[in-house]
Amino acid sequence: MIDLKLLEHLETYITEHRKTRFESVLSQRTKFYTVATEDVYQLHNTSAVLRSCDVFGIQEVNVIEERNVKSIDREIAMGAQKWVDLNRYHTVNNCIQDLKQNGYQIVATTPHTNDCALHEFDFTKKSCFFFGKETDGLSQDVLDAADCYLKIPMVGFTESLNISVSAAIILQHVTTKLKQSSINWQLTEEELLEKRLDWVTKTIKKSDDIIKRFYNE
Repeated sequence: MIDLKLLEHLETYITEHRKTRFESVLSQRTKFYTVATEDVYQLHNTSAVLRSCDVFGIQEVNVIEERNVKSIDREIAMGAQKWVDLNRYHTVNNCIQDLKQNGYQIVATTPHTNDCALHEFDFTKKSCFFFGKETDGLSQDVLDAADCYLKIPMVGFTESLNISVSAAIILQHVTTKLKQSSINWQLTEEELLEKRLDWVTKTIKKSDDIIKRFYNE
């Protein structure tokens, strides 16, 4: 449980504008959808996906690093790493297992014999969208575990998009549909309080010292 008195105390260290901004952004956050990237080689691609998730209100991102272990490029992420929760996994199977236990269907973003076009996708299902390596795409493990396969229709000579572009297109489409629906997609009250505390703590300089003083007084 969140210590509401601590939260209220910490929020006195930020401006009313910042507090209102936090509340406004959090009102549009969702865990109904999430994203997973699998062994993406180019660092800027994962960072750009993280940025797109922040822009479209996706609160959690899952990064699978079986082979390619790198840090988020802060310049490209534009600070998104402060506001989006990052879950790191060393194996695909562990990631998929956790996601399924939390009620997510696995959506492989790749052309497939049983795929569906983006405009046909059933946005009413709690989903994790998987994006694969730049050259090889998604692993066979993800393809085998997938509940559905999603593609972005293309009519040009180029047969694929950069994964960060694909993520932005898909997330813009599905979040728009979701927020126009009657589905309960927003964060729970407890989740809202947790993120308010997390964000205000990250915003205040020497927040650890302030918290210690709060509990010692």
